[in-house]
Amino acid sequence: MDWQPDEQGLQQVLQLLKDSQSPNTATQRIVQDKLKQLNQFPDFNNYLIFVLTRLKSEDEPTRSLSGLILKNNVKAHYQSFPPPVADFIKQECLNNIGDASSLIRATIGILITTIASKGELQMWPELLPQLCNLLNSEDYNTCEGAFGALQKICEDSSELLDSDALNRPLNIMIPKFLQFFKHCSPKIRSHAIACVNQFIMDRAQALMDNIDTFIEHLFALAVDDDPEVRKNVCRALVMLLEVRIDRLIPHMHSIIQYMLQRTQDHDENVALEACEFWLTLAEQPICKEVLASHLVQLIPILVNGMKYSEIDIILLKGDVEEDEAVPDSEQDIKPRFHKSRTVTLPHEAERPDGCEDAEDDDDDDALSDWNLRKCSAAALDVLANVFREELLPHLLPLLKGLLFHPEWVVKESGILVLGAIAEGCMQGMVPYLPELIPHLIQCLSDKKALVRSIACWTLSRYAHWVVSQPPDMHLKPLMTELLKRILDGNKRVQEAACSAFATLEEEACTELVPYLSYILDTLVFAFGKYQHKNLLILYDAIGTLADSVGHHLNQPEYIQKLMPPLIQKWNELKDEDKDLFPLLECLSSVATALQSGFLPYCEPVYQRCVTLVQKTLAQAMMYTQHPEQYEAPDKDFMIVALDLLSGLAEGLGGHVEQLVARSNIMTLLFQCMQDSMPEVRQSSFALLGDLTKACFIHVKPCIAEFMPILGTNLNPEFISVCNNATWAIGEICMQMGAEMQPYVQMVLNNLVEIINRPNTPKTLLENTAITIGRLGYVCPQEVAPMLQQFIRPWCTSLRNIRDNEEKDSAFRGICMMIGVNPGGVVQDFIFFCDAVASWVSPKDDLRDMFYKILHGFKDQVGEENWQQFSEQFPPLLKERLAAFYGV
Repeated sequence: MDWQPDEQGLQQVLQLLKDSQSPNTATQRIVQDKLKQLNQFPDFNNYLIFVLTRLKSEDEPTRSLSGLILKNNVKAHYQSFPPPVADFIKQECLNNIGDASSLIRATIGILITTIASKGELQMWPELLPQLCNLLNSEDYNTCEGAFGALQKICEDSSELLDSDALNRPLNIMIPKFLQFFKHCSPKIRSHAIACVNQFIMDRAQALMDNIDTFIEHLFALAVDDDPEVRKNVCRALVMLLEVRIDRLIPHMHSIIQYMLQRTQDHDENVALEACEFWLTLAEQPICKEVLASHLVQLIPILVNGMKYSEIDIILLKGDVEEDEAVPDSEQDIKPRFHKSRTVTLPHEAERPDGCEDAEDDDDDDALSDWNLRKCSAAALDVLANVFREELLPHLLPLLKGLLFHPEWVVKESGILVLGAIAEGCMQGMVPYLPELIPHLIQCLSDKKALVRSIACWTLSRYAHWVVSQPPDMHLKPLMTELLKRILDGNKRVQEAACSAFATLEEEACTELVPYLSYILDTLVFAFGKYQHKNLLILYDAIGTLADSVGHHLNQPEYIQKLMPPLIQKWNELKDEDKDLFPLLECLSSVATALQSGFLPYCEPVYQRCVTLVQKTLAQAMMYTQHPEQYEAPDKDFMIVALDLLSGLAEGLGGHVEQLVARSNIMTLLFQCMQDSMPEVRQSSFALLGDLTKACFIHVKPCIAEFMPILGTNLNPEFISVCNNATWAIGEICMQMGAEMQPYVQMVLNNLVEIINRPNTPKTLLENTAITIGRLGYVCPQEVAPMLQQFIRPWCTSLRNIRDNEEKDSAFRGICMMIGVNPGGVVQDFIFFCDAVASWVSPKDDLRDMFYKILHGFKDQVGEENWQQFSEQFPPLLKERLAAFYGV
């Protein structure tokens, strides 16, 4: 017997559904309480499905709402539904998937998928066969409803459908879907493609077996009238390009022709899907070969796609010039992620840190939805990296017309084009830059805000070239104009100018020193002017400035300008405020740069960091003990505080000693080093290393407790944690000297294993080599017996770093170990020679050590053997050893 509702109960449920559509918040609260009460009754869910599927007399929004409330219940407590209730719901869904209303069909589809995703696909064996069966229905609504549900299941459970757990239903489903590619209804054709598309990226076997039929059917739909169908065809081709390019290559010419048309489709969604094709193709090795002859058509299409559409301009408030006084709405502010401290070594002939930072954000991130403009710009950017200068003959004629166009929208797109090709076409652009850069600098004062902001971004992409010219030519005018833009009346321009200025700072470094006073005046003035979101970007520009000019910032007049506003913000912010993150990061850079100049400000900053760590640890402990009463803390507060403490220790050096003495930081550090979260441990070990260098007197009493923790963290699964732990051990060695002996065995085997692992990142290899060398320097007797196990990777990883303290101590260690165990180096002596030759100017006593070892080896093997041995040297190595060490 079918379940039947009680009339009074049904009226109650309907009243509830009506009330819940009321905009009044008080009514909403009553509804929520009532829902909680009704959920105590298991058959409440029967009423909900009944309203959705049977009460055709009710209006659609009410019926649909009933289904959505039921969906939330399924999500929250499906496991506790009594079996008769669950069965009734499932049956009703399958019986009514062909409801006359498309809204109700969609709601039932969502409900089916939600049940299926609760691990119920296995428990509902009749679901897939029945849905597939319903596809054959003569009734359009039933077919379309079943397809809608199947599409959602394919999206949610694509992996499960291709697994043995369900006996691989895809073997039946894929051929079935393919039959519907030719259906007379565009909606059904579209569903069918969308279903199959879910299985391309995972290379589902059932699809691979039917791949040629699939591609054939796609080609047949290429010129479908329906935009949704065209969109799904484009999406399929883009994914196939990634996973089965072998199948597309024979048809590549016509596919490219097709995508050229679709990228200009009058439906923007289709054009956007098609535009992805160029992005994906650029990553394929065959790109150059297949695309070269089509560039003449493609480039103008992409450039045309880079114009703002009318709707973009409305959304971006492109006609609003001055909005600096309008407060930011909180949802505009993207969450920022703190990049924890990782200790790295200086390298030979590499640009300073920061040049490998994340991809530039495009200029218009308020519209962070991906759109045709962004996709076209990204495609042009990657293609410029593939074709380099060969792109320019197709672009330059267009660019001239764009950059000087009277319509601002066209001019703006030209400036974006120029920025997009900066990385790939830099060499070819150089001859044009002396006239283009002044033109772009002029565009910084255009009357349209969107032109000013894009000019900031594009100029930042050419900052490297600007800095390579004499400063008076472009750097000075660019800096002057950018600083004016930082104080622009438009928030988007402020943001673009601040970001561009940060990039310029990274490139120019100490070139900025002569202008520091002027730069600081501008940045400090902006403090009083900026709304919330841009304030966070301003902190970044100040931090980057400190990183770029370093100790040159340590002048009384600069400190007077910069510190009061920073400290004022610091005092205004509460401990719980996430705006502390960027401010702490900024202060960390400033403290490192100012060194002793930061002393007057260090006490309150230090204290607060310690408090933040302590609060977070306490909250984490309460949460562990009573998870039902307390919330888990946001550990980012602790991570950022630890990193600022590192900055203070590094900047203040010995001056940090009295601060450490008056606080419980060592106890807190002991807890942080054992935290479950890798980023907390990573920052803890960085701080431990910095405190070891700055005030070892406070670290030494804890060594016996700290060393075993460091040893267990030498686990390359967490690269940055392992890297910082390794570095800290090396710093501790240098302070402990021979007293390191009891701890050598705790760490040595792990270090030797890491240095011999394939694919270990360069930074970790170098830090490991330095630390092994330092261990051997203080305890040669203990480490030397293992020399043969690490000497070769040790030498190859340290030949590329610059002469510095760390390299010096590590090489002294190797020389001492060779003294204890000369046999350990014999087989790999050529690598040792190469590593020695990488020194530009070793200290005299270290040079003597090298000299003795080289000559000792030569005397040992005899003149004739040495001649044969040194024949294997590359010419440069031979010359250097002869010149420096006379061998």
